[in-house]
Amino acid sequence: MVSDESSEVPKGTTLEVYRFLLKSNKPVRTRELQRALNLSSSSVATYHLSKLEDAGLLKRDAGGFTVNKFILENSIKISRFLVPRYFFYAIFAIAILLIEVTLLKPTIIYREYVFSTVATGIFAFFFCYETMKTWIRGNL
Repeated sequence: MVSDESSEVPKGTTLEVYRFLLKSNKPVRTRELQRALNLSSSSVATYHLSKLEDAGLLKRDAGGFTVNKFILENSIKISRFLVPRYFFYAIFAIAILLIEVTLLKPTIIYREYVFSTVATGIFAFFFCYETMKTWIRGNL
């Protein structure tokens, strides 16, 4: 059974090379990549670049290599920053929680209010947890 290399997600150093190219705003040359990621030689950088190019994720330009396809599912690219997708959910849940606690607080506390506030707090906690886990682990 022959595996299609374009369907494989990059791992290890190849993933680091891909992330570096995603964050870069300009085409990156082999030597520049080697120095930036402290790779042992330019041939190692060329190996990882060709591996990504064969997978269809990079394209070779006159100035170097650029990203052809964005495949990181857990993140969104904003300018040159990779932000975890859960970050936006966490901000939304925290904003809803703050609105519930400040603006929508009734004079007499009902169990429905307590339930909705606790549920929103739990959602906010889990979204913040997933955001931090993604940022710390580096799975952007």
